[in-house]
Amino acid sequence: MFKPRSGSKRSDRFVSKLLQEAGTRRTGTQLLLFASGDFAFNLYWQSAMLFLLYYYTDVLGVPITTAAAIFTIGALWDALMNFAAGLALDRRERTDNSAVLRRGALPLALAFGCTYLPPLAPGMWGIAGLLIGHLLFRTAYAAVNVPYLAISARISNDSRDRAFIAAARMLFGTAAALTVALGTVPIGSWLTGTKGSAGAFLATAAVFAGAATLILLIVGYRLHAPARASVPHAGSTRLALASIARNRAFVSLAAAMMAMVVAATVLNKSVLYFFKYALGDPRGGDLALASMALISAIAVPCWMLLARRVGLRAVWLAAAAGAASSLVLFAALQLNDSASMYLFLGATQAMIIGLNFAFWAMLPNTIEYGERTTGVHVEGIVFGMAALLQRLGIGLGTALLGWSLGATGYVANVEQVGATLEALRWTIALTPLVFLALSCAAMLANPLARGVHRRIVEEARAARPSA
Repeated sequence: MFKPRSGSKRSDRFVSKLLQEAGTRRTGTQLLLFASGDFAFNLYWQSAMLFLLYYYTDVLGVPITTAAAIFTIGALWDALMNFAAGLALDRRERTDNSAVLRRGALPLALAFGCTYLPPLAPGMWGIAGLLIGHLLFRTAYAAVNVPYLAISARISNDSRDRAFIAAARMLFGTAAALTVALGTVPIGSWLTGTKGSAGAFLATAAVFAGAATLILLIVGYRLHAPARASVPHAGSTRLALASIARNRAFVSLAAAMMAMVVAATVLNKSVLYFFKYALGDPRGGDLALASMALISAIAVPCWMLLARRVGLRAVWLAAAAGAASSLVLFAALQLNDSASMYLFLGATQAMIIGLNFAFWAMLPNTIEYGERTTGVHVEGIVFGMAALLQRLGIGLGTALLGWSLGATGYVANVEQVGATLEALRWTIALTPLVFLALSCAAMLANPLARGVHRRIVEEARAARPSA
């Protein structure tokens, strides 16, 4: 139970800020307009996460360890850029974040195109070009995406609105994932007349970038993201970091998220390789990714309804347990046909999407929890630090997969030896299991049980200084 700190100027300002926002709920149209931006961002993100590693190895012929290293370096760079974007956001206290969407939409599209440019030179110069293109995209993405994410904390402080936003964003993101999974190869083939070539991937990237730019411009011009209220803020990077380090809700949620991201990254990036080499069904990998996106769209509303009954923390634990059970069955049954893999991946994805929903719904609530605990308001750095840790998790997951395949002799576009296939199978099963267990341990330490955030707001209202 949180007790108001009466008599403190810091507490009074915190109460005043909550009173300005408490009970103010946005219309469904406003929330959906904001959430639609996730479709644009996920056209970029899902393409990079689902196809870019495969593009490097099986289209451009980059060795798996080198391709994984590019991804890992990109993830580390991305982490730093997200953190920097969060710091900059907190220093621009009165910024309308929707303006960032308008200014950054076109540069982001151009940077995304750079990731699918074929090497302009042979050997290490070509590899360096791929890395530079990758880093340009990560930089532009962070500069636009972090301010967008921060809008979810500004647009409403009602936990119901935030849960709705998280669910809507997941649905838009899932629609984008479905578009990317089903459209990447056919769109490129239709535009270039070649299937799976570097030119075909680049053409598809151009189509996705054009659609994403249009959406971000519409959201940027139609949505007014309110500037942050004048509240006590950290004033320096050191104080901001100290504030979030003392925010147990954020620290435990971020640790759980990072572990979950490693698990999901290993699983998702294994799909195309497993279908192509273990099952001899390359097209089945595209269909599997699409079916996973479709399952996500069905699962998100179910998780949102369950969260209303049991709370977000309980949703996390239930989803992690379900995913772990699915992975145990995969290991025990030694699945070796496409139909069984569709069922396994669909069931596991339904659980992982529950973890993603719980994370994005809980993350804005850690801002008020931290401010109530420390008296310091940090907003941009919360999203920046969360993105930093997410990217580190993606980098670690990609590296683990690359190291596992590279150590057992993976060579692109040839029949793989038994040891490589066995390593791929056990990497899919065991690595996610370990990291899902770690995520549950972190979530058990999270203080945002059901109703806690609402009580923070209500008790702040009750502590309103008398006139």
